[in-house]
Amino acid sequence: MNILVTGGSGFLGHNVILDLCRSGYRVSCLDRYEADFLRENQVRFIPGDMSERNLVDQSLEGMDAVIHMACSILPQMSNVDPYFDLVTNVGSSIQLLDACVRHNVRKVIFLSSGGTVYGKLQEIPVKESAATNPTCSYGITKLMIEKYLRLYHQLHGIQTRAIRLSNPYGPFQRVKSPQGVIPVFCYQALNDEEIQIWGDGSVQRDFIYIDDAVSAIHKLLEYEGDDLYEVNIGSGKAVSLNELLTGIEIILGRKLKVKYTPKRDFDVPISLLDISLAKKLLHWEPHYSLMEGLEKTIDWIRKNSL
Repeated sequence: MNILVTGGSGFLGHNVILDLCRSGYRVSCLDRYEADFLRENQVRFIPGDMSERNLVDQSLEGMDAVIHMACSILPQMSNVDPYFDLVTNVGSSIQLLDACVRHNVRKVIFLSSGGTVYGKLQEIPVKESAATNPTCSYGITKLMIEKYLRLYHQLHGIQTRAIRLSNPYGPFQRVKSPQGVIPVFCYQALNDEEIQIWGDGSVQRDFIYIDDAVSAIHKLLEYEGDDLYEVNIGSGKAVSLNELLTGIEIILGRKLKVKYTPKRDFDVPISLLDISLAKKLLHWEPHYSLMEGLEKTIDWIRKNSL
């Protein structure tokens, strides 16, 4: 199978592409930046931006499936310029879907967001059927793309899937980034730096180790059923930031330097996805506990980022 991965040079793309290559798929990557691992794994690299229509068309020639992960904005920055978010992410995704129709691409898997499309949770854990009331432009555009995926399935018969992913972490994630608290906290802890926590550390999040997230994407790629549009992928457990810090302390064998600052208004108290649909239809479930994932992440940072 020939697979195009958009935005494949980043953290999630890196892990997904390595899995696809190990499984014998023929992989192409459309991204603005070429990473070393792409050359090392003989991945066909297509340099450019998702907004370039002709380039998107060329990249889809001979493709059987697309894993669409390209995104040009972070959740916390999306409300600053919603128009840019709309044009670059929704517009380019529609353009990609149109090109998929022209090139008879059979499957499209889209990386949506389990943490933003629902907004403030009315039920915990939250099911895919729950109300979606995003509180940021990032979540709104992800939801819009999900709706267009359904439309293109109805109009053109493309198998479209949207993964509502929780908070992935693990190897190849940037340790100095505004997105992804676990690698940042682990890096700061290893360097004996002060860790800043917004609020009292009681907010709970659904953290999923990257290998579990990748295995779910792999399962979804192979799934042939016509009864799955959106699916939650998470760890099945909510962990507070304080519990996360305690876990790091146990692994390192020492207390961390932590500074608590006033909470932010947009931080919801808990985010937890119901993953029963993925278990039922994909026969998938997470295998790594938080402590196992933290140990692997800390070990990777020691070897690669210190």
